[in-house]
Amino acid sequence: MRPFSIKTKLGALVVVSVFITTGLLMVALRTQTELRFITVFSVIATLLITQFVAHSMTAPLDEMNTVARSISHGDYTRRVRGADRRDELGDLACTINRMAEDLEAQDRHRKELVANVSHELRTPIAALRAVLENVVDGVSAADPETMRTALKQTERLSGLVETLLDLSRLDHGVIPLRARRLEVWPYLSGVLKEAQLPGAAAAQRHGMYSSSGRHTRTDVHLHLDVSPPELTAHADAERLHQVVANLIDNAVKHSPPHGRVTVRARAGAAPESLTLEVQDEGPGMPRSEWHRVFERFNRGLAPTPHGPGSDGGTGLGLAIARWAVDLHGGRIGVAESPRGCRIQVTLPGIPWSPG
Repeated sequence: MRPFSIKTKLGALVVVSVFITTGLLMVALRTQTELRFITVFSVIATLLITQFVAHSMTAPLDEMNTVARSISHGDYTRRVRGADRRDELGDLACTINRMAEDLEAQDRHRKELVANVSHELRTPIAALRAVLENVVDGVSAADPETMRTALKQTERLSGLVETLLDLSRLDHGVIPLRARRLEVWPYLSGVLKEAQLPGAAAAQRHGMYSSSGRHTRTDVHLHLDVSPPELTAHADAERLHQVVANLIDNAVKHSPPHGRVTVRARAGAAPESLTLEVQDEGPGMPRSEWHRVFERFNRGLAPTPHGPGSDGGTGLGLAIARWAVDLHGGRIGVAESPRGCRIQVTLPGIPWSPG
């Protein structure tokens, strides 16, 4: 029992009331005061003490009720005072304040989601509308070049919608994990080859999108480093494809002209575990942004020019990569690097089960 808990206070109230009554009774016996007067005095003193203790306990409850009512009406800025109390009411105040902070953060993320999605949808829609209006008005001819421009914007719009659907499915936990043993070198080699294909054909073939508009850069060299060459891992091939493809796409976008993106794979400590690294030669990332880089719609604070052919992306790719790694029970994060940005992924391998 804590020394300042409500139970302790109520117990102390009972003890004090008994002492007051006993003391007044002893005074009455020594002074020969009538018992009825002593009873009245005892009841009044006990009521005053009880009122004081009750007020100290009910006043925070009234404030909590007011704050909770405000939260139910959508006002997440209110906080409960008395979170520093060393009793159950202090614990309850801390819980309500944390709940209000979480709800405020969720509300902020929801508003940012609506704003960012609206912006991302508006850009390809506006471009597509401009192309079609030019064709209808006779300003441009419906030649293959014009149609390719319209198709590119349509693919970008379709990719964003598919990504949002993927996010909705993963939020509801309807995407299962189908892990199996795979050979790392041929698998990653295939992912890198697909990353160098033009357009979105490779991503559509796997039914997944990197959410970043499909980089069109051909000046960045992709390098694969797997050691040992016969390395194997236990993972879901499609989910791991999402991780690697999105990390490569992000690295390519932030690479300088004629830069190099390196994908490294090493064996982990556990059987069939895997450590992956994707490193670029771009401007790098401030340490203050390391914890936010995997948030949805976060583009970071890197300089705007990400290289020729880069559109900056939507900030969804790394969020999907983190989700896919979490689904494996692994870890993903930004690691120290003397140049550029290095993102490290660790997959746990075969789950251990007692004999």
